[in-house]
Amino acid sequence: MAEKAYLCAEIHLIYKKYSMAVEKTRNKLIEVARTLFAKQGIEETTMNDIALASGKGRRTLYTYFKSKEDIYDAVVQDELELMAQKMADVAQQEMDPEDKLVALIYAHLQAIKEVVQRNGNIRAEFFRDIWRVSLIRQRFDRNEKMLLTNILTEGVQKGLFEIDDVALMVDIIRYSVRGLEVPFIYGRIADGMPKGLIRGVVHKIIHRSLSKKYNI
Repeated sequence: MAEKAYLCAEIHLIYKKYSMAVEKTRNKLIEVARTLFAKQGIEETTMNDIALASGKGRRTLYTYFKSKEDIYDAVVQDELELMAQKMADVAQQEMDPEDKLVALIYAHLQAIKEVVQRNGNIRAEFFRDIWRVSLIRQRFDRNEKMLLTNILTEGVQKGLFEIDDVALMVDIIRYSVRGLEVPFIYGRIADGMPKGLIRGVVHKIIHRSLSKKYNI
């Protein structure tokens, strides 16, 4: 019995080490591809370029990814996961629901701005092939929807927000923020206005839209 338990433990350890090695290799390939995409552009980067830069060889590369588009999807997904984590960190902070909502909106906009700026030539592809990116970001959108729902529900329960349909309001906020992504990234929102003042305007809009005393 003890020998069987020991064998099972050994097998589990071997599998764990193998899984970690697989994940490490995959992450390296994604990072190498991201760097090349950012520097050369997606069209100018080949699978061979990625294989050579990673030092893993074409056979290993094709074991993990079927095509360059497959790697691109993984790069975008990896960036979206970083964005999701930053927004989750904001949502976990102890603050008033109204302040948290403003903070979450800015976390979204700032995070996607950092993604685009960090990835150089990928930015053109990011916005040109918006349908493909929209498909990739579905999980991110679901997570964001959940965070917004929790914040709005908390505000309603505390008597701070007056919202007839939380789900509808979540969609309105989500699509409004998505519409601000490009102008925010390129600094085209209220050009010349101090950032702190812009944030104050956003806060006021949310306050007047959701605050209970403005909806009586």
